[in-house]
Amino acid sequence: MFRIFLLISLLFSTVFAEVDANLEIVKKANALPKILVSVATDTSEVETLNKIKKGIIDDFGVSGHFDMATISSQAPYDSIPDILTLSNQGVNLFLNLSAKKESNGNYTLMTKLYDVNARALVLEKNFTTTQEERFIFLAHKAAISINDFFKAPSIAWMEKFVVFSTYKGPGKADIMIGDYTLTYKKTVVTGGLNIFPKWADKEQKTIYYTSYNYKKPTLVKLNIYNRSKEIIMESDGMLACSDVNADGTKLLVTASPTGQPDIFLYETRTKKKTQITRYSGIDVGGHFIDGDSRIVFVSDRLGSPNIFAQGINSTAVERLVFHSNNNSSVTSHESNIVFSSKDAQNEFGGKNFNLYLISTKTDSLKRLTSSGINQFPKFSTDGETLLYIKTEGNSSIGIIRLNYNKSFTFPLSGGRIQSIDW
Repeated sequence: MFRIFLLISLLFSTVFAEVDANLEIVKKANALPKILVSVATDTSEVETLNKIKKGIIDDFGVSGHFDMATISSQAPYDSIPDILTLSNQGVNLFLNLSAKKESNGNYTLMTKLYDVNARALVLEKNFTTTQEERFIFLAHKAAISINDFFKAPSIAWMEKFVVFSTYKGPGKADIMIGDYTLTYKKTVVTGGLNIFPKWADKEQKTIYYTSYNYKKPTLVKLNIYNRSKEIIMESDGMLACSDVNADGTKLLVTASPTGQPDIFLYETRTKKKTQITRYSGIDVGGHFIDGDSRIVFVSDRLGSPNIFAQGINSTAVERLVFHSNNNSSVTSHESNIVFSSKDAQNEFGGKNFNLYLISTKTDSLKRLTSSGINQFPKFSTDGETLLYIKTEGNSSIGIIRLNYNKSFTFPLSGGRIQSIDW
């Protein structure tokens, strides 16, 4: 059995070797462990479990760490699966699912993972939620647990909430939270125009958002659980919190106190507001880089939107992007920067807004998307996954796994996503 685990560990360590500093995208060609996910034959929770099964399969696919078996094989939850058939079909791992409902409303997912080659149960875990409608998070937790068991690169971001604003009509936009696949969605702010949501803390209990339901555009901090609110600031014209630093003590806010939008640093402990950019045109969408000592932002100071950088305590501005003449949104993680660029007609046809990856440490430029309108990118906390809004007929959440050359989209049914964060 030790030799089997050693082999699987070697597979993972080979496939998931560390990438270089500017996220070199390499297509992985090595063999991956093949896993079969099945619902136990003796469970009564078939409908919800089939949804959980799909969620786990989707998570494994997005992770890039497993090869999904397409054969069908089932077993009672407390019985060993058909090892011989699974082995003959090249299956390495078998995950059996069952579930139970408690009288208090709790819903528990039960999982057993078998190593087919070792003919042994290697992992057994249960996951509970107080609301069955949040079943998809049980799927995410199960996938994360199995991924961690094999010490593959973390996919913990899968169980984080995304927060997004959706247009409902003229002057109407709600703010919602959901999982990254949009299987689960819940409205947390409704009534009037509410846009530009941004998580305020790592625990995902509070958000910043811009409300147009006051006399002036107003930046609000909301606890989504106890509903307590705090007014941060108001401004004429545009107002939005575009970035929050790692410990939540500093915000970058686009505000227009004199009619033109500039970027301000807001310190949450002292409530001090410091103007960073001072330009007669448009400076928006600031993000921290280089240990919060500089910002990257969008400006029209060359006549059209482009990406620039500036020190927090400096007036010197540096142009970062020399691609296209319309680069309208940007995000950052340490020295890596992703921006949205309007491309002229190319081999894919039509005009597109595509995402590009650059680094402040190299001269590299990598295109990440090829079609549609791809905007408002956001890095995961580990910098290895990218979230963005994709519009191509409908509105979707896009996910790019930067180290694996893989991308996925999850459409929103009804409404159009205005902005997003996770």
